[in-house]
Amino acid sequence: MNGGDEVVAAAPGGPPPPLEWKFSQVFGERTAGEEVQEVDIISAIEFDKSGDHLATGDRGGRVVLFERTDLKDHGGSRRDLERVDYPTSRHPEFRYKTEFQSHEPEFDYLKSLEIEEKINKIRWCQTANGALFLLSTNDKTIKFWKVQEKKVKKISEMNVDPSKAVGNGSLASSSNLSSPKTFLANGGCPDRSFSCLSNDISFPPGGIPLLRLPQVVTSHETSLVARCRRVYAHAHDYHINSISNNSDGETFISADDLRINLWNLEISNQSFNIVDVKPANMEDLTEVITSAEFHPTHCNTLAYSSSKGSIRLIDLRQSALCDSHAKLFEEPEAPGARSFFTEIIASISDIKFGKEGRYILSRDYMTLKLWDINMDSGPVQTFQVHEYLRPKLCDLYENDSIFDKFECCLSGDGSRVATGSYSNLFRVFGSATGSTEATTLEASKNPMRRQVQTPSRPSRSLSSSITRVVRRGAESPGVDANGNCYDFTTKLLHLAWHPNENSIACAAANSLYMYYA
Repeated sequence: MNGGDEVVAAAPGGPPPPLEWKFSQVFGERTAGEEVQEVDIISAIEFDKSGDHLATGDRGGRVVLFERTDLKDHGGSRRDLERVDYPTSRHPEFRYKTEFQSHEPEFDYLKSLEIEEKINKIRWCQTANGALFLLSTNDKTIKFWKVQEKKVKKISEMNVDPSKAVGNGSLASSSNLSSPKTFLANGGCPDRSFSCLSNDISFPPGGIPLLRLPQVVTSHETSLVARCRRVYAHAHDYHINSISNNSDGETFISADDLRINLWNLEISNQSFNIVDVKPANMEDLTEVITSAEFHPTHCNTLAYSSSKGSIRLIDLRQSALCDSHAKLFEEPEAPGARSFFTEIIASISDIKFGKEGRYILSRDYMTLKLWDINMDSGPVQTFQVHEYLRPKLCDLYENDSIFDKFECCLSGDGSRVATGSYSNLFRVFGSATGSTEATTLEASKNPMRRQVQTPSRPSRSLSSSITRVVRRGAESPGVDANGNCYDFTTKLLHLAWHPNENSIACAAANSLYMYYA
């Protein structure tokens, strides 16, 4: 099996062994003691479907693109690599490609509200004619960008007579290079006896024998040009938290706290509201939308998560307004476990479909959960990420850390999941049946420095013979394996897994770190 099916179905020889992660690259590395500018902090990361391009967005409204170089240097495709002596296990290497200013700070005069330029999400669209297309959004406005290599066009020289100076002061032909005449910047010359171009030139009898007009000529040089093709604005009253492309290649959704809108890529002045959870009386509001994503292959299906810890699957074929869901995924609350923080830590900050679309990965403050869309009774697996923080929830509430929104991602084959944590750490868990993989890595040049030993055996739920609710990865409260205290001011919120290989890109403040296994 491939894709998401590998999550539950174990390989014949048992679960895959834990991966050994190695440092690959870093972009924007900070020197010791260097102060990070707020506008340089990375706020979004996304690989394209091929894995050959990577995009990041930052709080300054910029989008930076990187392109893969290791395949280009050695034949281009894996099949080509197999025919030569280069190893096929080369890890992905990227280089800076280009960057552009996607969003600028704005001010909503009707609501007296500042709209910051921070990029919330980036999504790649289908490529066409060698051009790259992507969507980027801040809190209010989505933009559709085209990035293309264009040949540089230059203006050819203009002259009135080939034997005389041209209008910009340079010489029209190489025969004049040895001439002792001096020319002014506007084409005139100090010696009035020479018949050269000036503002009061006297034309010879019969006119000028040869007139060369300026022409636009295309050179062999190329430059990358980013052009905003469309702007999708004025459709959200609340902050946009998600955008997601549809598999039909024509439409996408955007979601804010209370509504999800459906757009056509070609039409920027009209969208359809497909989900609206806003109550008639705002005092009755009990939950908000936190994340939304289209199914990777079924263009009629999408999922969205809520602040109450539930995931709703909706089918666009059922109704134009999908306020009623096709399926609801939520974990029953344990009796007697409710506290002031229960709903806050249950809020889902991110959801991702597996490559084949059968599984949904969700991240709440404490855990990662893996859901099978064919089984809505509860998650098939649960991975403990922040269990050690449970005694500190009061402190985390006081400093607002409890509201941090961590992203999650799945490997291309669905056999592993990953998410970020504090102290610039991120966790990788094995999700195949029987796997005990639970690796803690640090976003630095030595990712294994804070390695935490994996538990010898996961605990299993006795209520089902199916692989259900595997809880692992808990650590000692407040300290890592080396006894270091966790730093809640440094947090790794954004990361992405390469679609085809075991390679992870993650953001630590303004630095982009890449690892491979």
